[in-house]
Amino acid sequence: MRVFVTGASGFIGSAVVPDLVNAGHEVLGLARSDSSAEAVAAAGAEVHRGALDDLGSLRAGATASDGVIHLAFVHDFTDYAGAARTDVSAIQALGAALEGSGRPLVVTSGTVGLTPGHAATERDMPAPGPAGGPRAAGTLAALGLADHGVRSSVVRLPPTVHGEGDKGFVPRLIDIAREKGVSGHPGDGSSRWPAVHRLDAAPLFRLALEKAAAGTVLHAVAEEGVPVRDIAGVIGRRLDLPVASVPGEETDEHFGWLARFLGTDAPASSALTRELLGWEPTGPGLLEDLGAGHYFGR
Repeated sequence: MRVFVTGASGFIGSAVVPDLVNAGHEVLGLARSDSSAEAVAAAGAEVHRGALDDLGSLRAGATASDGVIHLAFVHDFTDYAGAARTDVSAIQALGAALEGSGRPLVVTSGTVGLTPGHAATERDMPAPGPAGGPRAAGTLAALGLADHGVRSSVVRLPPTVHGEGDKGFVPRLIDIAREKGVSGHPGDGSSRWPAVHRLDAAPLFRLALEKAAAGTVLHAVAEEGVPVRDIAGVIGRRLDLPVASVPGEETDEHFGWLARFLGTDAPASSALTRELLGWEPTGPGLLEDLGAGHYFGR
């Protein structure tokens, strides 16, 4: 299958592209810059120059392919609304190119915010509008394409996709610990983060492309919920810093934009995904990966 991949040079895309190539697929990877183009080519994919807000380039890439995996997202925490609009426009452009063809479109979303305090399942849908999170509109737009002859599916990622090269929440938590001189966690630290290693997430995108029925929602969740106090504990041991609770009234000052994520109890299940597609993660868990040392320069 010839597969158009947005976000092909990113943290997750750089795992998805080799997985697709190794499975015998031909990959066309979207690249905005020269450095991205070099990374896409080095991974064994053909380069397609364009950008997430260049809808013409997205339509052209999708038209020239047998299926699409949409990984790219504008991770601007200061403008969630703008990021969501860009994502929906991109999904609509990709969907328009695939409409009526029965070809697959796999879209990326997240598990956070679906059912706080309870393990979210693949059957849970985000609330429409801002309450559902920045990727809710994209999720609903993608699933709606199933009614227009597109074999669309959604792969939801947990807040922590870990592994070497991670630039997400965990590295920021490590930086905060270094800055503050303490590895902190909000309150009693019982809030749970689901997690998956990026090399486990990658095959699920391929399985969705190859097998998922139109309108399917999948969870790339290897660990249902790791307590944030345990994450703080590993960071404290690696940095030789004390581990301490940060009172609720001080979390915004201590953690900055990360506070709202750390304080949300957001476990998620992948039981239905495993049953449906036979996906079984085999990589290290989050705490084991943290303990390996690459997050701290060994």
